[in-house]
Amino acid sequence: MPFGAAGRALTMPKRFLEVSDLHAWYGESHVLHGVNFHVDEGEVVTLLGRNGAGRTSTLRAILGLTGSRKGSIKVRGEEVVALATHRIARLGLGYCPEERGIFASLSAEENLMLPPTLAEGGMSVPQIYAMFPNLQERANSQGTRLSGGEQQMLAVARILRTGARLLLLDEISEGLAPVIVQKLAEMVASLRRQGYTIVMVEQNFRFAAPLADRFLVMEHGQVIQHFTQAELPQRMSQLHEYLGV
Repeated sequence: MPFGAAGRALTMPKRFLEVSDLHAWYGESHVLHGVNFHVDEGEVVTLLGRNGAGRTSTLRAILGLTGSRKGSIKVRGEEVVALATHRIARLGLGYCPEERGIFASLSAEENLMLPPTLAEGGMSVPQIYAMFPNLQERANSQGTRLSGGEQQMLAVARILRTGARLLLLDEISEGLAPVIVQKLAEMVASLRRQGYTIVMVEQNFRFAAPLADRFLVMEHGQVIQHFTQAELPQRMSQLHEYLGV
């Protein structure tokens, strides 16, 4: 066991997700070309890159939502690349897609209660309403009557109720007013403090920059750069080149 300078044992981070040489296809289109990265428990990791770089496809491939895939995907040490999507989800993964998937004919609370329980320890409805007061106020409103920000809050709230501990969040800030984006940033920071593990795909660098522990830059279906929050100031010139930020 490693020890620190004062002789105290150092706690090694536990790996929640490990992706190795991941390839994925949509039909005959080869979209991921050997993706490699890992995420430790309690980390927030952001996937950066231009449109078409493979970020969303990476999230989808982790859950088996691409046409086919090969390589290795381990969740808490268990190989899942050959498992069906519902079996992977039951290992504690929750996916919030960019399109949100709110059912228009159901109320906000009916949408919230729709997904099954994946594991013990999911947030209760009162806990979710404490985090998202807007949703409590709109509990009986149909999905079509919710604002874009309220729909996004609901999409995230649904997976928090299931017991998922690894959250895959795809462009949750896109197209929203700055005040809503700030609330979502507070939500991500709160979830991190509560020990959730988060992988975010984000085009809004200003939203992602203060939230993530580590950043992965993707291009042409591969991770081409990775750096920590502490290294961010020294990497800004490179990010300008890769992302145009």
